Amino acid sequence: MSFSFKQSGLATCMNVTNSGFHKRLISTICSRSSFSPCLNLQNPERRNPSVSKPLHISSIEKINEKKTVFECKACEADKSQPIEVEVKSEAAKRLKIGIYFATWWALNVVFNIYNKKVLNAYPYPWLTSTLSLACGSLMMLISWATRIAETPKTDFEFWKTLFPVAVAHTIGHVAATVSMSKVAVSFTHIIKSGEPAFSVLVSRFLLGETFPPSVYLSLVPIIGGCALAAVTELNFNMTGFMGAMISNFAFVLRNIFSKKGMKGKSVSGMNYYACLSLLSLLILTPFAVAVEGPQMWAAGWQKALSEIGPQFVWWVAAQSIFYHLYNQVSYMSLDEISPLTFSVGNTMKRISVIVSSIIIFHTPVQPINALGAAIAILGTFLYSQAKA
Repeated sequence: MSFSFKQSGLATCMNVTNSGFHKRLISTICSRSSFSPCLNLQNPERRNPSVSKPLHISSIEKINEKKTVFECKACEADKSQPIEVEVKSEAAKRLKIGIYFATWWALNVVFNIYNKKVLNAYPYPWLTSTLSLACGSLMMLISWATRIAETPKTDFEFWKTLFPVAVAHTIGHVAATVSMSKVAVSFTHIIKSGEPAFSVLVSRFLLGETFPPSVYLSLVPIIGGCALAAVTELNFNMTGFMGAMISNFAFVLRNIFSKKGMKGKSVSGMNYYACLSLLSLLILTPFAVAVEGPQMWAAGWQKALSEIGPQFVWWVAAQSIFYHLYNQVSYMSLDEISPLTFSVGNTMKRISVIVSSIIIFHTPVQPINALGAAIAILGTFLYSQAKA
């Protein structure tokens, strides 16, 4: 029996066919981390592989059916290359992230459309916000009870750190809904694209964080674009404008509290948002009852049903379901991507919402207004790059 050794740059797994003798041969070879220089090679004039580094068997090929002759291929460990499985795994991960992004944007567009339809016919943003949280909470409770989703393991400390996040989330959610009830969806999202400016200002003056000059410079087009869009908005409403601004501030606080309070927690993105929805629902419900009340809700419901018909019920259900789904997918995507990628994705999401809402609701837009929106969104993109 003789062996010929070949150094290869590609480390692949061993492929052995029939007979127990082959297996014993491989066991003998693989039990050593390196080949001894005293091996009797068939062709001594060939250059021996390095004996200072471990050699890995890549394959054993049977040369002749009649003779017990094998050809062993080996390579040095530090010259090995990633196997094909890793390449396929990376491609599968990118595909998964792409599906997350496409689903996230699509669900968000659908939510904003149905949410605006509901608010046009039923102008009670506090109840609408409550129904969105209630629907998502119910969906997750059923998922946990039926074991469709894994029940999160939480303790008192978890809910304690989640509470300020839930307060900020509740304020931001209600403020955004109030804004959409007063102004066009596109205008609300143009103003909400200024959220990075609030993030920098809050981090600088409340937390004492400093940023490179490029970050501060990126705020100029954000603030300027939002201001230009607001001044030239045909259907400007101060309540709608302030609602979007308050929403920006609240969501910045939510992100800060979330980063500080959830370090070291093992709750997945999907379950984290589910817990956030449950706690926000408990916080929001008494305030919604106090601000609007069951009597106003009942009267408005009857009026909406008489004007719209039974499909109004579907509108309410759709905006509630899609609100939870798009937020859930966005939190799930955070488990797979970096904050920078998420920020870019969020910017692209706003563009899709603004464009689709203008087309569907036939929102009148002046060229100068569109220019302001484009400048603000461009500034948001530059901010995400500078922040990296």
